[in-house]
Amino acid sequence: MPAANDHDAPTAPSRDAPADGAALIIIDMINCFDFDEGEKLKARAEDACGPILHLRDQADAAGHPVIYVNDNFGEWHSEASQLVKRARKTGNPVVDRIAPRDGDYFVIKPQYSGFYATNLPVLLPKLGVRDLVLTGIATDMCILFTAADAYMRDYGLWVPQDATAAINPARERSALGIVRRGMSAETRATPALTLAEWAASRQRQRSSEAAMPP
Repeated sequence: MPAANDHDAPTAPSRDAPADGAALIIIDMINCFDFDEGEKLKARAEDACGPILHLRDQADAAGHPVIYVNDNFGEWHSEASQLVKRARKTGNPVVDRIAPRDGDYFVIKPQYSGFYATNLPVLLPKLGVRDLVLTGIATDMCILFTAADAYMRDYGLWVPQDATAAINPARERSALGIVRRGMSAETRATPALTLAEWAASRQRQRSSEAAMPP
């Protein structure tokens, strides 16, 4: 898998790589929160920053790619630096803590799912990614839609409950229940599971499935 987090511009091979790795996906954390109940979501998103950054450190250590997937907020000519600049104008503590680095991938999306009308479905196979850790906001909207699209594409999923946020805990619990029961996703919080442990368990599961008779 190509190195993605050495603070150089991220690249991907021209051909798909063997699909046996994981990627950390950070969804919509570059945000102005300038919508109804945005202040509520901002406070909860700030709580999620610590676990997301902890996972980002683990991804760096293991050589897993870190991919920001972010709404374009209707700005069709925008790109990563402009979205970060726009969010920082609001005095936003979330973007100050979790802004992407030069070596991170950045995918701009126009709708709820990170897969819809984006280059994510092309990028992941080129990086050899088979399993996704979905983090960010909002648990019951963009995380949920992205998880559903990932599940239909046969990606393994971990949606850590402390690394996502919704406007209130009830909506978080409802969405996490859907991905856990309906999409076979892991939802344990980061203190209970490391990225390395989860990735290893996914590889064991695939080996076990491959050894089963047809």
